[in-house]
Amino acid sequence: MSHILSSMLDRDLLLQTAELYACGADRRDKALWRTVLAEDCVIEGPGFASRGLDNCLSAIDTLTQMFRATQHRVHQQVAVIDGDRATGETYCIAEHLLHDQDSVLVWTIRYQDEWRREATGWCFTRRQLILDWTETRAVEVPK
Repeated sequence: MSHILSSMLDRDLLLQTAELYACGADRRDKALWRTVLAEDCVIEGPGFASRGLDNCLSAIDTLTQMFRATQHRVHQQVAVIDGDRATGETYCIAEHLLHDQDSVLVWTIRYQDEWRREATGWCFTRRQLILDWTETRAVEVPK
């Protein structure tokens, strides 16, 4: 495979890790997260840090406790690939349906990402969540 095709495939696979991460969060699917998180992964953000796969997976439990539902939309991604490692930035809008009211808390996120190619594919070794701004708005929730 040519270098250009290989690079295009890797970029697509890196974006797919972010998309699967988002789906796993929204579905509360730890098995899906296991496919995209390395054993030594670190997930950090404002006021939290999880180190190691088991601790990172517990973030899904925290989402369930904090919100009725979430919906993450992955937007653009810029990545630099260096052999079996990559670094980049992934944009995301995350909407969190609050438990006690018909409102959503919207986060505008930029993830600073690090990946490693493993036998199973590309996995996050680090995700740092940078929160650019938040918004809370009323929504209608079907009963």
